[in-house]
Amino acid sequence: MKRTDLSIIGGLLLVAMGALLLAQTFNLLTVNLAGLFGMLFAAGGILFLVWHSRQRDQWWPLIPGFTLLSIGVLLVLDWLAPRLVGALGGSIVLGGISVAFWWVYLTKRDQWWALIPAGTLLTLALAIAVESAVGEGAFVGIFFLGLAATFALVYFTPRPEGKTVWPLIPAGVLAVLGVIFLAVETSLFGFVWPVALLLVGGYLLLRGIRRR
Repeated sequence: MKRTDLSIIGGLLLVAMGALLLAQTFNLLTVNLAGLFGMLFAAGGILFLVWHSRQRDQWWPLIPGFTLLSIGVLLVLDWLAPRLVGALGGSIVLGGISVAFWWVYLTKRDQWWALIPAGTLLTLALAIAVESAVGEGAFVGIFFLGLAATFALVYFTPRPEGKTVWPLIPAGVLAVLGVIFLAVETSLFGFVWPVALLLVGGYLLLRGIRRR
């Protein structure tokens, strides 16, 4: 499939969506078009992914491709089983966008920056998915811990210029904040600081003994 063919198909999809929106605006159509729009969004996303498969050196089509595809999946699922989707709508879209950035890194390892939005969006998607089952403090704690894991992954990811220390700083700060929020929410706050002091004190003792 040539690039011109993709442009023609994309143009037809946009024209179709515009015509359907106008028809619904003028009350010419009274049916629920959520499922149809979902299929059109998914088709647009697939077009971008096909574009990327034809030109692997261009990674940017992955982002609109997976974004449109995830929106289309959400609309179709909401049309077929609205109760099943429920509050997971945001997780589906954010998870789809996260997949785009993971794919960017996996196909182009020099684009290590993609790990940051990939991990952030995945963390937010997971936190939203469990938000109804946990408290607000636990939601924030899970989000901070996920961000800490993301920056830790950036630190351990091999790069041509070698490892840099800066990812450990936000990783450590976010990990501490995440533990604090989770401890407050789960009534374990009284155990966090004693355990933290024991761990830090034990580390300093071992370090001092080894140096002697």
